[in-house]
Amino acid sequence: MTETPFAATPLFAIGPIHVTTPVVVTWAIMAALTLVGYLISRHLDVRNPSAVQTVAEVIVEVTSAQIGDIVRRDPRPFLPLVGTLFLFILAANWSAIVPGVEAPTAHLETDAALAGIVFAATIWFGVTMRGVGGYLKSFAEPNYVMAPLNFIGTVARTFSLMVRLFGNVVGGAFVISIILSLAGLLVPIPLMALDLLISAVQAYIFAILAAVFIGGALSGGPQTESQERTE
Repeated sequence: MTETPFAATPLFAIGPIHVTTPVVVTWAIMAALTLVGYLISRHLDVRNPSAVQTVAEVIVEVTSAQIGDIVRRDPRPFLPLVGTLFLFILAANWSAIVPGVEAPTAHLETDAALAGIVFAATIWFGVTMRGVGGYLKSFAEPNYVMAPLNFIGTVARTFSLMVRLFGNVVGGAFVISIILSLAGLLVPIPLMALDLLISAVQAYIFAILAAVFIGGALSGGPQTESQERTE
């Protein structure tokens, strides 16, 4: 049977739980990112930073500035989540360049889990920083009649995160596979480079939208015009 984005081949089982290829690749990516982060942070030198440390600091500073511009608050509480989402999705998308490896983000369950994390984080930060009453009251703005629609909008935005990431990753891989079968090995190489760029953009968009949704939960009410333009 041909494998589809909705079904993955089990590699082994842990009791009644079947572990599939996307799950194993996801574990490998998490382990690799953890190891890289550990190695970079092991020998930090404020006076004489290495080239790797300098690049890492620039990435952190740029990400912090982007988050701060969106949420209009101190970005440090949100940096670990948003930064990790970006790095993981980028690594997951780019893992497809390894022969025999399929990007975990090409499977719907991975994208659903990432969108679920954003949904849970939005509620968590909203409740933590505004209180339960303040967060729930935000759904009743500008009036209580809008409460059901605002709640549906929150769920729909989360669903759109999943669909957007899934559609772009699968679509890119599908187009390249077709051209590869028709044109041979060398012709699709420029398209593969373009797909890597698009994959990076998708990781960036996902992380930025996560910050937008969290910022909306902190400010309350419907999204502002600037947030809608960002989305």
